[in-house]
Amino acid sequence: MNLQQIVAELKAERDQIDSAIAALNGISAPRRRGRPPKSFQTSAKPKRRRRLSAAARRKMSRLMKQRWAQGKMKPRAKAR
Repeated sequence: MNLQQIVAELKAERDQIDSAIAALNGISAPRRRGRPPKSFQTSAKPKRRRRLSAAARRKMSRLMKQRWAQGKMKPRAKAR
């Protein structure tokens, strides 16, 4: 056998092996369906935190104090 024929056969084997590897990679990693994970979204903007107005904070504070007061008014069961 001459050298060029050996090289041609090795290249043919290499192509077969590459196609087999590609087929196996396709089987082991199925395509995801649906929305891609956030790591793939390059144009994602950082979320801005919502800020409450002073009136909204006062209202929430008043409501929470009412809820705590209602919870304290319930009679507790006696522990024996």
